[in-house]
Amino acid sequence: MGVKQKILIVDDDSNIAELIFLYLTKECFEVKIAEDGNEALDAFKQFHPDLVLLDLMLPGIDGYQVCREIRKTSPVPVIMMSAKGEVFDKVLGLELGADDYIVKPFDTKELVARIKAVLRRIQSGNSEESEFPDIIKYPDLIINFSNYSVTYQGRPLDMPPKELELLHLLAASPNQVFTREQLLEQLWGYDYAGDTRTVDVHIKRLRDKLNDHETWAISTVWGIGYKFETRLPITNE
Repeated sequence: MGVKQKILIVDDDSNIAELIFLYLTKECFEVKIAEDGNEALDAFKQFHPDLVLLDLMLPGIDGYQVCREIRKTSPVPVIMMSAKGEVFDKVLGLELGADDYIVKPFDTKELVARIKAVLRRIQSGNSEESEFPDIIKYPDLIINFSNYSVTYQGRPLDMPPKELELLHLLAASPNQVFTREQLLEQLWGYDYAGDTRTVDVHIKRLRDKLNDHETWAISTVWGIGYKFETRLPITNE
């Protein structure tokens, strides 16, 4: 039998946490519960989870800050859980680097399905990534997928994992047009409830960090989607 995947549940509602714990244990995951933000960060360092289920409304350090701290050192997938279902809250969570956002109350079976979908996407991405080079170079831009780093105009650029994955996907296929639906499917692993604004938000954040270069740009193909437009051949190693 293979090694069990580890899930860290961060929720101060013990009833919800225990219910999720039971379902995930039944699905053969190794599970740990943390009840507040500080405990979550300590558990993350010691438990080394494969995925984090993160409630937003926590005592002490809230879920947004916990996600920020995790993203400083790790691309481990994070699924946010919250009673806040407004678009703003979802977008903020995704901007901080969350891989998914589920609104309470939720069906536990749906949550388990989403967890498995995110983990499948990560595993699939790792197995298929050989199709693209780990390091992609353009003038003034280096994308290193192996260590999740971006160098822009000679300086390291802070970039959450989802933004980097989106940039890498586009830049690895220069001048290829991707629809928003294709990007959602490939990067989020399933139909993200038709919320193509998720892609638009991440594209906007990339453009805020990367000014159009004379030899490349992240271009909008109106009515379709986006592409990484370039007039020079790609250089990889």
